Amino acid sequence: MSAKERVLVYVLRRDLRLADNPVLHEVSKLAQQSQRPFTHLLPVYIFPANQIEVSGFAMSPDKRSPYPQARSQIGGFWRCGTHRSKFVAESVWDFKSDLEKAQSGLVIRVGTVKDAVHSLLQGLAEAKDKIETAAVWMTAEEGVEEKREERDVKHLCGQFQSDFKLWTDEKYFVDDRDLPFKDINELSDVFTTYRKTVEPLRDAPRRALPAPESLPPLPSYIPPQPDPFSIPSTLEDIISALHRPLGENMQLSNPPTWPADHPSSAAPFLGGSKEAHARVKHLLTSGAMTNYKDTRNGLLGTDYSTKLSAWLALGCISARQIHAALLAFEDGSSPVGKGTHGYGKGENKGTAAVRFELLWRDYMRLCTRKFGPRLFDVRGFRRAEGEWKYLDQSSKGKGKGGEDVAHVVQRFLNGTTGTGLIDSSQRELFLTGYTSNRARQNVASFLAKHLGIDWRIGAEWYECCLADYDVSSNWGNWQYVAGVGNDPRGEQRVFNPVKQALDYDSKGEYVKSWVPELKGLGEQGEELMGVFQGWRLGVDKRRELGLEGVEWVEKPLKRIEFSLNRRGGGGGRGRGRGRGRGRGGREGRKGQMEKAGMTE
Repeated sequence: MSAKERVLVYVLRRDLRLADNPVLHEVSKLAQQSQRPFTHLLPVYIFPANQIEVSGFAMSPDKRSPYPQARSQIGGFWRCGTHRSKFVAESVWDFKSDLEKAQSGLVIRVGTVKDAVHSLLQGLAEAKDKIETAAVWMTAEEGVEEKREERDVKHLCGQFQSDFKLWTDEKYFVDDRDLPFKDINELSDVFTTYRKTVEPLRDAPRRALPAPESLPPLPSYIPPQPDPFSIPSTLEDIISALHRPLGENMQLSNPPTWPADHPSSAAPFLGGSKEAHARVKHLLTSGAMTNYKDTRNGLLGTDYSTKLSAWLALGCISARQIHAALLAFEDGSSPVGKGTHGYGKGENKGTAAVRFELLWRDYMRLCTRKFGPRLFDVRGFRRAEGEWKYLDQSSKGKGKGGEDVAHVVQRFLNGTTGTGLIDSSQRELFLTGYTSNRARQNVASFLAKHLGIDWRIGAEWYECCLADYDVSSNWGNWQYVAGVGNDPRGEQRVFNPVKQALDYDSKGEYVKSWVPELKGLGEQGEELMGVFQGWRLGVDKRRELGLEGVEWVEKPLKRIEFSLNRRGGGGGRGRGRGRGRGRGGREGRKGQMEKAGMTE
């Protein structure tokens, strides 16, 4: 009788990479030993039913998903929209290919993590004559739901008498073993204080782990996906199953449509590790990495910022892999980027700024560890009391004084607020799954501080739409800009979206790209101001552009008084009046942070 297969089940979530993966590195090492604790490896990725709508995987129309729809708590939005679900599927499929090249494979499942793991362990237990589930491993995450999943899997392992190990992922810039404190409560509530404890940043990361050349094979028997779901055999069909339930409008009453002469997406990238590393190589060889400090506030184009955030969020690439590529470029020890400005000349302001951003992502993750469920509390980390206007479903969104909060929120989501920078960002977000860091800060400030609406609605909408959504970065940074998070200036930091548009979109090109109704306007003077706030256009110009009677022109959600400088140009150094006098722009970024860091 042949010996039993000893199977290690590896539950994957946001660690979709072969290289610099501590679990696979350890598995590869153990496979070389004469007394191997595992003979087979079963990697499994689960599309989690509570975070991604999975009803499209049901085998037939008469078989329905047993799970509630994956919708957000406040706004009722889909928790994962079309852009991110596609990126996730591509990343999973790319990782599956990498595992197969290493003589292993990937099993894809649908359901909650608890149910999917239970099904696997139950099925393997029924094959006990030839298979023994020796252990279940997974890497830890910081989110509340993710912690619940870890507890569930640990409990299941006890039930099925399998060992359980929760690994610390090493995808972050500073390894947890190198943090300057043991108790997470010692983490400073000010980023700059934390940063100073781990500087110099160039010396902070550990070395990345190599990719295993081979891994143990899949077990001879793999339990099937339980009804009512089936797993498609192609990437295209998986994407189709993910998109099928979502609908085209994504719950918007007046969804944006692509302009006839539409701009390309600022982040037109595919998921997966190969694409992530190709992007790093491009940034180094094009000079974009060296120039990052000067360009990162851009609004149009693919190379003004790194656009690495979506791959980082899913663990397709680790922060220290990016750091290693930067080191090789700075030291001239790799041919990548040779001949590019800055090659072989040590750290420059661009590469230093990238490290700064990677550390900011670390910090947001650590804040989630420290504050836990307060990440989703309207009062934020600071327990700040605020007079928010709430989207109260029971009263159909009526706020104080009868204000129709639901209608205001719909206009905000649709990109019809009447404030050009906000509307262009919201339309770009819906249509492409991406919008710039600078725009994200302004959008968050506009909703929370100009409109006074519950900031969590914006955080939920970003969770739905963004391809690069990360729970800690998204929610932590919405808190930051809303004034309830880790910004020492709190409520005092208010972005003036008109001044910000003048500073960062001085000719109105970005706004007119995504709000084509304004394309006929000029690049200076009052016409430029009309790009940034349509209500400032005269009656004749409104009639000429076909904007007469249009709600967002005639009745903007917020009229922001702002005048150009005395020279009358549109160069962006005008003086603001009233609330939001340009605070939060370039002039307000010294000290604590150079940016609010809405992830990018």
